[in-house]
Amino acid sequence: MKGLYSALVASAISGALAAPSPVEQGPITARANAAACATPVTLSGNPFASRSIYANKEYSKEVIAAAASMTDSALAAKASKVAEVGTYLWIDTRARISVIEDNLKDIPCDKIAAMVIYDLPGRDCAAKASNGELAAGDVATYKSQYIDPIVAIFKKYPNTAISLVIEPDSLPNLVTNADKQACKDSAAGYKEGVAYALKQLNLPNIAMYIDAGHGGWLGWNDNLKPGAKMLASVYKDAGSPKQVRGFATNVAGWNAWDLSPGEFSKATDAQWNKCQNEKLYVKAFSPELKSAGMPSQAIVDTGRNAVTGLRKEWGDWCNVNGAGFGVRPTSSTGDSLTDAFVWVKPGGESDGTSDTGATRYDSYCGKDDAFKPAPEAGTWNQAYFEMLLKNAKPPF
Repeated sequence: MKGLYSALVASAISGALAAPSPVEQGPITARANAAACATPVTLSGNPFASRSIYANKEYSKEVIAAAASMTDSALAAKASKVAEVGTYLWIDTRARISVIEDNLKDIPCDKIAAMVIYDLPGRDCAAKASNGELAAGDVATYKSQYIDPIVAIFKKYPNTAISLVIEPDSLPNLVTNADKQACKDSAAGYKEGVAYALKQLNLPNIAMYIDAGHGGWLGWNDNLKPGAKMLASVYKDAGSPKQVRGFATNVAGWNAWDLSPGEFSKATDAQWNKCQNEKLYVKAFSPELKSAGMPSQAIVDTGRNAVTGLRKEWGDWCNVNGAGFGVRPTSSTGDSLTDAFVWVKPGGESDGTSDTGATRYDSYCGKDDAFKPAPEAGTWNQAYFEMLLKNAKPPF
């Protein structure tokens, strides 16, 4: 995952699984079953207002394994707390669909499952690190072998609340990287694929947020209106689905929520971007989106943005060195336009490899401000996880 620099290119809901009380008897599954919703869920308004994000089993297993490998007992204890944080589960391949059902079973009424829809044909057209499995233009496979099976599973769990982030980076790339051949080849498939996903996933128990990059991407003065129009046009192509709540920002990103002055406010081109933090970006982008005819509430990824001043340039997106876990997920944002702070990117999973000989090597992963060594995108990086944990604000 990445956020791409666009000016020059054109560029705590703690999801904690409740610990059993000392007097409680029986297996965890029995307790969860007792608390599971007995009736269908219909989401309207802020879906996080009365629900915390479910700590998905896939990330929890990674973190528990990471903690077990630590020799520092104090750090291991802190790591175990990360396993309790509700984090989005990425469904980034067709094979990954196999884990969805196990992460929807027996979710209590006060929890919301959180997942990322991320497998467009020609995915990540402006970068190499996390290129997808489907060739540009192969929308038929995306629909029949990816979206349709996911929808079929979701329909089996009408009593479970679900939050979805839809296709990170896709539509923003069509706004700022339209001149790149790979993005030209992917453009039609992105629009058709996202519209199809929005239409098919429009179930009463689902709240959807379409990815809108971040303040350093679509926040540039010249990108705000085109960005809003792009998202809104695809939303309308989908038939203006009722369960689209708004947009997601800073996914897998590093921008601060409310740093003033902004991290890049003294850059030579800062005058062309008034969105120097994500709060300002939401404030600027939301009304543009609303004006373009789309719901405009936001969720902001705070998973790794605890430490600022680390990047040499705003567009440096890969495995930023010195980063730390940020504010835990919560619906207490202090901002009426922002539904929740969330952890979309699973902290510890690499953004991309630093191996210059790898097929998916992207030069951003080799920059001076990128952590090295780093494995392929999505692969666990123990040293990086420990760094995020040590630099966490607030600390664990």
